[in-house]
Amino acid sequence: MSDYRRAKRRVEVTPGESVRILRELQELSQNDLSKITSIPQSTISAIERDRVNLGVERAKVLARALRCHPAVIVFPGWDISAESAA
Repeated sequence: MSDYRRAKRRVEVTPGESVRILRELQELSQNDLSKITSIPQSTISAIERDRVNLGVERAKVLARALRCHPAVIVFPGWDISAESAA
């Protein structure tokens, strides 16, 4: 463990980008995700481009469909260690 070094964050990820990344990792198209969630494809597209506010309820629906915790989508870059120091 002495060789362990904490990885540095190189890219900031928005909630919309988080949705897109999770969707693509599961090899789902926007249409596939739309069918699973009943969220219109155009709205999913707007969410992924950060043109529409995600909202708590949509985050829950998307998290269920993408099999992750809603916080992964809503707070993709949150660092708990930074909060403890504050």
